[in-house]
Amino acid sequence: MLENMAIRIAELHYTVSQHVEGILYREQTDYIAELLESYKRSENRQTPRVTDYVGISRDRGTALHKRHESDYYLVDPDTNMHYLIELKIGGDLDNKKARSEKEALLEQYCILTNKLGTEDNVRILFATAYNRYGEGRPWTQGRVRQFFAQEELCISRDFWNLVCNYNHGYETVIDEYRNNASVINNALDEIREAYLPSN
Repeated sequence: MLENMAIRIAELHYTVSQHVEGILYREQTDYIAELLESYKRSENRQTPRVTDYVGISRDRGTALHKRHESDYYLVDPDTNMHYLIELKIGGDLDNKKARSEKEALLEQYCILTNKLGTEDNVRILFATAYNRYGEGRPWTQGRVRQFFAQEELCISRDFWNLVCNYNHGYETVIDEYRNNASVINNALDEIREAYLPSN
């Protein structure tokens, strides 16, 4: 429900797609694999930074045509910023999942920047709909932080503000939820009565 709601809100302000398609170079996938290994190894582990992949779209070589499904690919028509977003509602990821999500986002980044011819206006983000540690508190899940830089985290308030393209988007969404919570609760009660036997 939250994912669908976020997409509908985003459509008010952005061009929204859920896939990226185009050329990905083998040298880019090799670089991504090496980079992810550097985040994973136990000795001399590298801390993720956005600058780790700056310049990756300049790699050229063996071209592959690839399509990636995406949670959100948003284009702001006013600023021409492109956002590739992986949304996990609560943000819970195990080690393998965190690595595979970052790999998918980096491949999408390469495909998109290869197509656009620039990296300047493309961002990748790991997003959550709420902060499981409490609103306003730091996001500390180690498995996510192992593969994602601080600047790539788009947690709770930041996610809703981005989707709403408004500095108070989070407050607006929360207020509307509170105003309409009774409708949601009534629908849940109807489902419960229809499908769950009463004792």
